[in-house]
Amino acid sequence: MVADSNGVVVRDATDDDMAEVQGIYAHHVLNGLATFEEVPPTVDEMRSRRNAVLAAGLPYLVAVVDGRVAGYSYATAYRPRPAYRNTIEDSVYVSEALLGRRVGAALLQALIERSEAGPWRQMIAVIGNSGNAGSIALHRRMGFEMVGTLRSVGFKLGQWVDTVLMQRPLGPGASTLPAERELPR
Repeated sequence: MVADSNGVVVRDATDDDMAEVQGIYAHHVLNGLATFEEVPPTVDEMRSRRNAVLAAGLPYLVAVVDGRVAGYSYATAYRPRPAYRNTIEDSVYVSEALLGRRVGAALLQALIERSEAGPWRQMIAVIGNSGNAGSIALHRRMGFEMVGTLRSVGFKLGQWVDTVLMQRPLGPGASTLPAERELPR
């Protein structure tokens, strides 16, 4: 694995990474509005979530800087109904100490590339907090467009919180029909 110019290496997440992943996520759960969870999941729960992502054939990645997990990203099904099968949702979390080192950019770029290798045609970003300028700017740089804001749909840390929806095509997007194997029977 080769580090980018910022010293970031992106690779598949392993079971051994989950304690560091949990630590990163716990910070965001307790101190931020990017996630609407209010109680940090355990390391075992984070392992279970990773296993579910992998079982669905979706990518779960970590970024490593100086030998430590600096952030992680993964994709999940956007919604469970069958007609959404070609649409996925991205999640990207970065260690607070490494914000501004382009860790999020490396993670999201790798996640998009991995996802384009699969049958998915659209990627949705569901961004907690319309004031999350960093995440919104990152997604814009990666080709996402703003498609909506759900106002005051969450209440966390004593305040009402919006959710921003952004979207980008994967591969040919909606310009062609899905492959036959991706159509309902």
